[in-house]
Amino acid sequence: MRLPPRALGLVLLLLLLATAAASLLAGAVPLAPGELFDALRGGDAHTELQHTVLLQLRLPRLLNAIGVGGGLALAGCAFQAVLRNPLADPSFIGVSGGAAVAAAAALAGLTALPLLPAQLLVPAAALLGALAAALLVLRLARVDGETQPVTLLLTGLAVNALAGGLLGLIAYASADPTLRVITLWLFGSLSRAGWTEVLIALSGILLAGLLLWRHAAGLNALLLGEAEALHIGVAVRQLKRRSILLAVLASALAVAAAGVIGFVGLMVPHVLRLLVGPDHRALLPLSFLGGALLLSITDLAARLAMQPGELPVGIVTALLGAPFFLALLLRWRHAPELA
Repeated sequence: MRLPPRALGLVLLLLLLATAAASLLAGAVPLAPGELFDALRGGDAHTELQHTVLLQLRLPRLLNAIGVGGGLALAGCAFQAVLRNPLADPSFIGVSGGAAVAAAAALAGLTALPLLPAQLLVPAAALLGALAAALLVLRLARVDGETQPVTLLLTGLAVNALAGGLLGLIAYASADPTLRVITLWLFGSLSRAGWTEVLIALSGILLAGLLLWRHAAGLNALLLGEAEALHIGVAVRQLKRRSILLAVLASALAVAAAGVIGFVGLMVPHVLRLLVGPDHRALLPLSFLGGALLLSITDLAARLAMQPGELPVGIVTALLGAPFFLALLLRWRHAPELA
């Protein structure tokens, strides 16, 4: 049974707002709902602590979860549409791995991009690494001019293995403080990014999502096949190039802001496609909301599970996503047309 997209969007938005409120209130320093405005104003020593916790820790972390989760889900949705591959996901096809290597090199001081401030160095390096990995995987995965699901997955796994080796070398060569930062970042954590990094990632992801949404009609036509899309006037090559570039941009910004967080781009579009159908005019914005909601909930659970410490959110999404991926893989193997 299909749900009306607007009704589902309203439900996702309300759930996201409720999760956001819980994220701002809950933690090692609990806040009552009535204390939020006092915490925003600051003042005496008690509210000054709450003010710092709210504005310097919880609010940027919440916005980071919204942007990163939404960006990964958008990228997964776009990759699945363009590649017509149910297993396409930024973390599977090498994009996240390439972004992670370049960003880790920037964090370790091994990469220098001239004329860029420190806040832009990691996002810029991650974008270049993601683009390089995406181009490599897509080129190697083509068989007789077509990108096949199995070859794409295997090529992505090979590139991810290479990226893992390079990340190990970078971590091994890094000093202890930098090593800890890189290690936590590779597990996937929303706590490292400050306001500048969060605003850069969120604004870039929203822009990429808006531009992808403008191509929704073309992505719908691709579902019929490239020949059919060409027949009705879609510039298939340009559409695929632009969509992949925008998906890579969203993925790279997400990795730069939060590290390697897998399975969000795989799970969210699939669940929503079952609920509302394959129309990308609805699926793309709903994917952003769904990804933001999923990562906000998992990050809240990760924060509350091990107080006063925290569990890296990438571990939580892996525990959720691995069984989902196995189920999807089995379904695709037995009925490829239904996956």
